[in-house]
Amino acid sequence: MYYKFSGFTQRLTGASSPSAYRPQALRPNVPAESPAMIFFSPTKLVTESKDPGECFMITNRVPELQKLFQAADDVPVHLKRGLPDRLLYRSTMALTIGGIVYCVVALYMAAQPKKN
Repeated sequence: MYYKFSGFTQRLTGASSPSAYRPQALRPNVPAESPAMIFFSPTKLVTESKDPGECFMITNRVPELQKLFQAADDVPVHLKRGLPDRLLYRSTMALTIGGIVYCVVALYMAAQPKKN
């Protein structure tokens, strides 16, 4: 006897040999042509479009950023872009030091026995 998984009852049921060997999701009458693309949109460069609302891509800023980051000016790479980088760096360091102090204080308080 052949068995097949029933998607309706979620159990094994008896089946004939051809239906038991054919997966339920695959059917022999699947259409041969591929479906049309739904989300296809042409990409245009900024210089090609005449209408500003028709722009799909922004200009390539990689070469100018490469020049900025590869300049030999003895500034660390994480501080190359000026004031915003310095603010982010200092705030990250302050939060890190604050977290370390908080963890040490919490461990110290957890290590002390309770006084009754």
